[in-house]
This record gives sequence, C-alpha cells and structure tokens, in this order.
Amino acid sequence: MNKLKLYTIIGIIFTLITGTLMHFAYDCLGNNFIVGLISPVNESVWEHMKLIFFPMLFYSIFMNKQIKNEYPCVTSAFSFGILLGTLLIPAIFYSYTRILGYNLLILDIATFAISTLISFYTIYKLTLSCQLGKFQIPFKLIVLFFTLLFIIFSYAAPNIDIFIDPTRK
Repeated sequence: MNKLKLYTIIGIIFTLITGTLMHFAYDCLGNNFIVGLISPVNESVWEHMKLIFFPMLFYSIFMNKQIKNEYPCVTSAFSFGILLGTLLIPAIFYSYTRILGYNLLILDIATFAISTLISFYTIYKLTLSCQLGKFQIPFKLIVLFFTLLFIIFSYAAPNIDIFIDPTRK
C-alpha cells in the first residue's frame, strides 16, 4: 500500500472518530467557550458542518507534513476536499429532508460518513492528478475564510435557516 493511500485511510478513520466525539464535546465539557469555536454549540446544520471541517483541517496539517515532499499537490487537494466535505453536509441533509419531509438520525449520521468518504476519495484522486495545484492559494484562502466564519458564527449566528437550531424552533 502506498503512503498516500495509507494516510487517506487513516484520515477517514480520524475524521469519523474525531467528528463523532466533537458532536458531544461542547456539552460534555460544560459549554466551554473555546471548545464551542470548533465543536457544535447547537443542533443547527451550520454547527454540524464543523464535525467534518475541523477534523479534516487538523488532519490536513499532519498529512501535509508527512507526504508533501512526495505528493506536492496534497495541499491544494486537501483544501478542496475540506470545502467539498463541509458543503456536502448541508447539500445532502437538505436534499433528503426535502424528499422525506423530516430528518432521521441514521441519515444524519450517514450524511457525515458519506461526506467524509467522498471528500477523502476526492483528495486522493486530486493529489495524484495534481489538477488543482495552481489553485492552492485561493483554496487555502477560502478554507481560512470558512474557519473565521465558523468561529464568528459559533456565538453570533445570523437568523437564517442553516444557523437555526431545530430543537429550539
């Protein structure tokens, strides 16, 4: 097994486990302000996008250090993959809830898992093909922008559907 494939599999496992644990971190740690910046502070779709965004962001830093010399396009691929996975969460969630008319916990969990798998598959393929190498800086800037939005909107969310906690409607 090549290094890229190994680190991709590890990344999938890391993201699934870390994202799952992060779902409970804010409540378990007594609504800690700092934890809430990277973990969901409520049940809104926006806050659940953090479950994939931050584990993938943290893992991308590790993976970059490990394989960037052998795979120079891993940075641009990972930046794209982080954004893809993050945006798949609301896309899949709103698609299936529009069809069913309600949400199901098992489909919410599947949404997270599918988004993670698609993201890492895409990262793997884009790292090998190097198709996004020239877009590294724009993608990194968009990831930085999303990071800032997650931090700001953790405690100052607009009154828009994606930010609203459905358990408090």
